[in-house]
Amino acid sequence: MTTASSNTSNASSMTAVLLRAHGAPLQTTSVDRPVAGAGQVLVRIRAAGLNPLDAKIRAGKAGHAQAQLPAVLGIDMAGVVEAIGSGVSGFNVGDEVYGMTGGVGRVQGSLAQFAAVDAALLAHTPANVGMREAAALPLIFITAWEGLVDRAHVRSGQKVLVHGGAGGVGHIAVQIARAFGADVYATGSAEQREVITGYGATFIDYRTATVEEYVQQYTAGEGFDIVYDTVGGATLDASFIAAKRYHGHVVSCLGWGTHALAPLSFRAATYSGVFTLMPLLTGKGRAHHGEIMEQATKLIEAGKIVVQVDPRRFGFDQADAAYDVIDAGGARGKLVIEIPA
Repeated sequence: MTTASSNTSNASSMTAVLLRAHGAPLQTTSVDRPVAGAGQVLVRIRAAGLNPLDAKIRAGKAGHAQAQLPAVLGIDMAGVVEAIGSGVSGFNVGDEVYGMTGGVGRVQGSLAQFAAVDAALLAHTPANVGMREAAALPLIFITAWEGLVDRAHVRSGQKVLVHGGAGGVGHIAVQIARAFGADVYATGSAEQREVITGYGATFIDYRTATVEEYVQQYTAGEGFDIVYDTVGGATLDASFIAAKRYHGHVVSCLGWGTHALAPLSFRAATYSGVFTLMPLLTGKGRAHHGEIMEQATKLIEAGKIVVQVDPRRFGFDQADAAYDVIDAGGARGKLVIEIPA
């Protein structure tokens, strides 16, 4: 990472991490400090959560989520309300807030000291977690919620299968489904068994059991009420086979490939895709993201959701290193970059 001169004492400027070209080192520099407009709050950012999608955006490999360069990246954030724009209610200066607020399209991301954020995207942080944990949650929680609750209407007594139950979205999906009273199963590798069972799911080793075998073992061959695919590719194809006859529903947040729908159709089951970035990119539906984060706060404060955060700590000057860890597949939970005051 390179560093340009900055003047953080100037109230009209702030320090931010800029991406000027895909694949180039991130640059810490001074930029204009935003001002809260109508419907916005100015947030002093304390922590920025990183996702695999953030790394793809840095590399220029996320055509559906390209940031307009030069760009301040970072999709997830947690911070403190510094100022309030006109027309905003429900927030006060000094409130701790979090949300999935930028880093795609033309919307400023969270790798900066301040951001002028659409208030509709925000919720108050849970009282029982710190800024690091709060910043790690928004994208993965919203993605899991939209699939399980908005699309599949998860409810008590259902059998839910989560593919990739130890992953970012996966471990949250397991916990949301359990919070709604579902009987949850999750696939993973043998070394992930303890993590998955620790979140309350029945572990399925996808390397040693075929789809047909675990569908027979856990559903008497009928299939699961809901299958949430967080892996994509061949795993989505397997999801179609695992869905319950007549009433099964498959959800995927990685349904980007070409897939044969015949196995799903032959089970008279249904499918939904999840594209969590839509409100940020289009400006439509943002209030629902704020509502989802309010639900996250309630579940976390009730002790029903715990987010897995990588214990390593990264600052502004280590942003490139944090992104590299994600690229290498070395994260042990969500990575978080802490923002200096």
